[in-house]
Amino acid sequence: MNSFFAPNIKDYFVPYTAPHFIIIAILVILAIFMYRFKSIIRNNSTIRKIVISALLLGLILPEVILYVWYAVEGLWDVKYTLPLELCSISQLLAIFMLLTRSRLLYQIVFFAGIGGALQAMLTPDLDYPFPHFRFFHFFIVHIAIILAPLYMTWIEKYRPTWKSIGITMIFLNILLVIVGSVDYWLKSNYMFLRHKPEAASILNLLGPYPYYLAAEELIALIIFSIMYLPFLRSKKS
Repeated sequence: MNSFFAPNIKDYFVPYTAPHFIIIAILVILAIFMYRFKSIIRNNSTIRKIVISALLLGLILPEVILYVWYAVEGLWDVKYTLPLELCSISQLLAIFMLLTRSRLLYQIVFFAGIGGALQAMLTPDLDYPFPHFRFFHFFIVHIAIILAPLYMTWIEKYRPTWKSIGITMIFLNILLVIVGSVDYWLKSNYMFLRHKPEAASILNLLGPYPYYLAAEELIALIIFSIMYLPFLRSKKS
């Protein structure tokens, strides 16, 4: 139990090893399962409630345990532990999206949530290895962020539009100003707005500060457009 929650570790997470590949496989299997049985889930209110509850549990419970852990271990620090990363914000929006069925939140979580969480899954900014609590927290939350808007798409039949991409880009730029101001005030680095993460990341390919921020904007627009293509094709068919 102590090692599971230990604040100090000797070994660090290594990406693209067996635990990492297994987690990615779990995400793929869960997504395929949800898509394959979407009609059954949609037409059975009990199963639908179970799926929603499981998604909410994956979004909320690990985060609650995380902040209790911060408090118990004396790790709380406004420079590092506020929920101001893109995935943390997407996580909160996903919770409210599932609870309120908000179409506005769906548009943002679909693009920003899936895009950001998928990038985090593939290039994790994570120190703690399997089987530490932080390993499970990181991947459970990011899997839930991805699956939540997929649930709304496949089961609830919500659909993004081209306008959704613009809404998401506006939201991200407003968020950039807000979080950037907090970073400046606290001398923190939420959303990596002041410098790149220490761990390997796609940001390493985008040039030095501040050019990688502009490159992120362009990449986000391209990725969101690619994510919308299947819906464009379905409209034409």
